[in-house]
Amino acid sequence: MKKIRKILIILSLLLILSVGGFLIYASDYYRADDSAIAILNSADDITIKDNLTFLSTKESSNTGIIFYPGAKVEAIAYLPLLNQIRDNGINSILVEMPLNMAIFNSNAAHSVISSYPEITNWYIMGHSMGGAMASKYASDHPEKVKGLILLGAYVYGDYPPEKSLTIYGSFNSNLEDNIDYTDNIIVIDGGNHAKFGNYGVQKGDPEGTITHEEQQSIAVKAILDFIN
Repeated sequence: MKKIRKILIILSLLLILSVGGFLIYASDYYRADDSAIAILNSADDITIKDNLTFLSTKESSNTGIIFYPGAKVEAIAYLPLLNQIRDNGINSILVEMPLNMAIFNSNAAHSVISSYPEITNWYIMGHSMGGAMASKYASDHPEKVKGLILLGAYVYGDYPPEKSLTIYGSFNSNLEDNIDYTDNIIVIDGGNHAKFGNYGVQKGDPEGTITHEEQQSIAVKAILDFIN
């Protein structure tokens, strides 16, 4: 009995250390910069409800994009990108993920779709890990969305590439090793991995040679062309 109790104590300690270590890791995330916070504080027609930030169009639209953020990135860092999309007539819904990791709620789109029944044409979009989880959702529920949009990510799962848009920066070219399709691929010359969001420099990511504004503007044009 003493030996079993000792093993259980050791296992419990290892579990506590593992959970504690992960929580410390997850708490060290990339925070939105001032430009993203300024949009949150000043832009019209932004509604925050539970874990969703809804950027509604100024005119009625039945098209919407559900956005999954990248891993360990504060969700509102993507407001500059999504605000541009909203200004072009497409509702945008930003999902705040548990511990800032989309892997913990890949089916978040379910609640988004049910919360906004007036939107009937849905696209799902994500950055990095958020893109992988958006791709998983589209693969598992193809009847729920009309298309998949990936930023710094590639199609993950069984979803038709012809119904997908893949955008990445030329300084993030390692993605090419995982792309085995040729449909709807946009490579942003001078772009990197992080500048789809406004959260500063990401560890291991080259600086790139264009600004956040330039990279996001190119991405928005490609997204609008894809949807329209």
